[in-house]
Amino acid sequence: MWPWGHLAVAYLLYSVVARRRFDRPPRALPAIALAIGSQFPDLIDKPLAWNFGVLPGGRTLTHSLFTAAILVPAVYVLADRLECRTIGVAFLVGYGSHLLADVPPSVLSGEFVGAAYLLWPVLEQPPEAPVAGILDAFLHYYELGLYEWTQFALFAVAVVVWYADGMPGLGLVRTSLERRLGVQS
Repeated sequence: MWPWGHLAVAYLLYSVVARRRFDRPPRALPAIALAIGSQFPDLIDKPLAWNFGVLPGGRTLTHSLFTAAILVPAVYVLADRLECRTIGVAFLVGYGSHLLADVPPSVLSGEFVGAAYLLWPVLEQPPEAPVAGILDAFLHYYELGLYEWTQFALFAVAVVVWYADGMPGLGLVRTSLERRLGVQS
């Protein structure tokens, strides 16, 4: 799944959770944590595999349920100790939705090899086409089929929902960037 597909799935899921649990749209800091969590596995695995050759593939270490079994309680305990549970939970919703959204549609027809990453390193990964970095992946690795166009549509829906939710996180990011860059509004 492309980064915007992961972000869309995570945001739509979290928006529903926030509205049901808190009877309001997501807040700024949890929305930012959610966005980071939705990209986290790829931010770790893909550079370590594609750029540094440390991992055997772009869906291994942080895509594994074994890592999730360590990361989920660690993030929850840390968030609890820092008294920012909603931020920790938002990160974990993003992270968990990423793992699930990477499960290929072929699993529905009984072809489970595409979900072997969930049990890495116990299960060997199917071979990946060589990728010469992130830019190469965007330019050559992915094709634009129905699955990818569906992600664009899902992203468009997520943007509409995010806008309707008041664009949580945008103001905080804008203010932070303006402060760091010395730009005045």
